[in-house]
Amino acid sequence: MRITGAQAIIQCLIEQKVDTVFGYPGGAILPFYDALYDGQIRHILPVHEQGAAHMADGYARASGKVGVCVSTSGPGATNLVTGLATAFLDSIPVVAITGQVSSGLIGRDAFQEVDITGITMPITKHNFLVKDSKKLVDTIRYAFQIARSGRPGPVLIDIPRDIQTGMVDYEPWQPAEGDQDWKPSAETIQMINEAIEAINQSERPVLHIGGGVISADVSQEVIELAEKCGIPVVSSLMGLGGVSGAHPNFLGMTGLHGHKPSNAAVHNADVVIAVGSRFNDRVAGNRLDYSEHKTVIHIDIDPAEIDKNIAAHIGLTGPIKKILAMINEAVVPGRKDNWMTTIRQWQEEYRQEKGPDRVSLSEQIMAYISQQSAGRPMIYATDVGQHQMWAAQSLTVENPREWITSGGLGTMGFGLPAAIGAQFACPDKQVVHFAGDGGFKMTGSELYTIANHKLPIISVILDNSCLGMVRQLQVAFYPERFSQIDLPPMDFVTYAKSFGIEGELVDTLEGFGQAYKKALSKRLPYVIAVKICTDDLVTPMIAPGASLDQYVKLGS
Repeated sequence: MRITGAQAIIQCLIEQKVDTVFGYPGGAILPFYDALYDGQIRHILPVHEQGAAHMADGYARASGKVGVCVSTSGPGATNLVTGLATAFLDSIPVVAITGQVSSGLIGRDAFQEVDITGITMPITKHNFLVKDSKKLVDTIRYAFQIARSGRPGPVLIDIPRDIQTGMVDYEPWQPAEGDQDWKPSAETIQMINEAIEAINQSERPVLHIGGGVISADVSQEVIELAEKCGIPVVSSLMGLGGVSGAHPNFLGMTGLHGHKPSNAAVHNADVVIAVGSRFNDRVAGNRLDYSEHKTVIHIDIDPAEIDKNIAAHIGLTGPIKKILAMINEAVVPGRKDNWMTTIRQWQEEYRQEKGPDRVSLSEQIMAYISQQSAGRPMIYATDVGQHQMWAAQSLTVENPREWITSGGLGTMGFGLPAAIGAQFACPDKQVVHFAGDGGFKMTGSELYTIANHKLPIISVILDNSCLGMVRQLQVAFYPERFSQIDLPPMDFVTYAKSFGIEGELVDTLEGFGQAYKKALSKRLPYVIAVKICTDDLVTPMIAPGASLDQYVKLGS
């Protein structure tokens, strides 16, 4: 059938099963918004285009679907950049649709013209400038295929205004499925057999899970391998929830701010089975030391990740679910009792070291929320900073897609809009958003969006009146030369009330518990500002580039 380009965009979104888009209108994208007027797709208007990108990202992380954001040309498009980079570093499937000036004006410095494909080339999996209306429909379909296939990631489609208003041919189409026809090569089968033999012969194995476990939906396969062979599991920041934090084999997070027993297990392992992890610098520390005296088995969908950061002795690329199924079928069941006994001793020593008098209010709050949330459908969305690490260390994340955080880019301001996207994706889940006072100020105006839609998101703001993680780095490496980290006080409760959102200020665990229970019972937006000590630090902490057993001494 013959319809306008803008109508074709809508039809393509519908056939891709898109039910929600996050966007902000403007002149160059206005034909799309006119087509959207018929109401077949829900549109969420944020306060700022950066919010739209993070909302689409949070929607994708919580749902497993492709998130969609929309903006106009020029500043509207450039405001998406940080959100696209965030999705790119964490391998999140997002499609961004941007309006562009009409084709005849491109390259003439027209009003609100910018080369957004050139700008976003390094931070998208792929991007397109649609120059021919005949290619519009196929381009949109291909963009979704790229975003969700293989290693997921963001894709941008820049569509000139005249392409949106012109007529195009559109015929309905059914998206193809993924990697059903994958067949391992003879070399891959040989390496899988080598991995199976290494696991069978190991005495001190460790499963290391990353964000790829979530995107590949292989939690059950990982748990099967861990239980069948008695293997302890550690997680990167992005892998949390891949194995329940309550599972007896789960040790916690590993890396820069990882739990000491987790880091000790990796450091002393004879075999590390890494699933869906890119071994970034905060996970691996000293890259040479990481793989020394052990066999590293690296399983990933992306061949580019093998040997990029850590030299793998056995590198397996392909659909992770199918590779793990082959390994699980052939490994020999068994227990590693001596190894687990040693790990339990490390855990007990760490519990004694952390003692009640050394647990901060922030950590107590995270533990309290976990206790109150056990067995409930939850989503935890964090901003970036100290609160993010306290949450990663102390929350019990029970299921995949219940943990949403900016790992690779470390984007301050991510948490609140991402929580909004997650709540739209999963309306029946309780979304709890964590932020520091610094990051919250960056996108806190999205409380307006929360209030507008009456989203029952609980925001917990840990307020230490400073840029806490920057201050911690100055404590550790710049002899307490505190430069530009003090933040003037802000009344977060009154700020929330200006949007019509209730809130409370607390400074004790008891006060927080009362406020949190009240927020849960209301099922309305709620802000809890928690006054915490400026001197609280995230421990343990490994020096950048150090081995996983080399900790920074912080404080007395």
